[in-house]
Amino acid sequence: MLESGSGTSGPARVDARTKNLTKRLQPGDVAVIDHEDLDRVSAEALVACKPVAVLNAARSTSGRYPNLGPGILVDAGIPLVDDLGPAVMSVREGQHLDVSGNEVRAGDELVAEGTAQDPETIEKNMAEAREGLSVQLEAFAANTMDYVQRERELLFDGVGVPEVRTSFEGRQALVVVRGYHYKEDLAMLRSYIREYRPLLVGVDGGADAILEAGMKPDMIVGDMDSVSDKALRSGAEIVVHAYRDGRAPGQQRVQDLGVEHVVFPATGTSEDIAMLLADDLGAELIVAVGTHDTMVEFLDKGRSGMASTFLTRLRVGSKLIDAKGVSRLYRTRISTWQLVLLALAGLLALFVALAATNVGQTIFGLSGAWLDDLVNFFRSLVGLAPTAPAS
Repeated sequence: MLESGSGTSGPARVDARTKNLTKRLQPGDVAVIDHEDLDRVSAEALVACKPVAVLNAARSTSGRYPNLGPGILVDAGIPLVDDLGPAVMSVREGQHLDVSGNEVRAGDELVAEGTAQDPETIEKNMAEAREGLSVQLEAFAANTMDYVQRERELLFDGVGVPEVRTSFEGRQALVVVRGYHYKEDLAMLRSYIREYRPLLVGVDGGADAILEAGMKPDMIVGDMDSVSDKALRSGAEIVVHAYRDGRAPGQQRVQDLGVEHVVFPATGTSEDIAMLLADDLGAELIVAVGTHDTMVEFLDKGRSGMASTFLTRLRVGSKLIDAKGVSRLYRTRISTWQLVLLALAGLLALFVALAATNVGQTIFGLSGAWLDDLVNFFRSLVGLAPTAPAS
């Protein structure tokens, strides 16, 4: 629990969707969210914004699985107050809030009371949540079988993959998801990207991650709920992820921007269909940045459809490699003799540049005279007559 008298205060920034809130959250603000089972990616995004406190209308850990978000916030020294109820979401944007212990006040008015989290309460919640993992594993297996039945034609035969103008045949594809450590992974892959020039595929907000890294996406895949207008107008080919029945909520936004696009109806996540698209269109290698791999990561995503991620990885098989694997295995293809040739070319260029200037010609003349003196010195040592000076 937070100690009495150790409260904090600041203007409220309110949004039920954490990823939308972090777009406008500033240092010194109080973040007000409604996010059950706060996941790692959302927590890291909140920490990067440096709020003075995070107020959650829901339980940051429901006990469904051991999510990492609450621990990330508390370890960063950001007070977290949980289970405040819907009343806290009625706080006005910008309203000044005082947070002390488990209480939230607006002036003298008590807005809500919840549970202040600390390392001890979080560890207790994690221990209880680990006991429920077996139930989640059973549900995950059931969802996997359901996905196989509904998407077997797409998974095994590529039926339903749209026609696109981007050519993947024989190319490597870098699929970027705004997930775990995506910034660090992109930074590690700069040399690989510069040398191999893979097709850059941004999955929703992953397109903005590519732009932030100083590059341009070749394709953007997703439901278009977390990608910026700047990215959509960047010239990348747009593939709108739709439900299996053809409904595509993100299509209207793209149409309003006047951007050409194609629709890909499929069950599962947008990162899955990006990989399936690259694989079906002939990519020779798919490098994944920020994607989900472990059971907890699947659950952290908060979708029953995450079973599709598991099956997608079985489908693309040996083509798929994680970004960290590339950074460990990749070595710049420059040999020693190439470095020697580069150095010699540099010396030759310097020689030519000096020879074309008066200063350079003077230096060469003095160097020639010095060499003549040196040669005559050695000739005198062996009893030979000195040579005539160079004209």
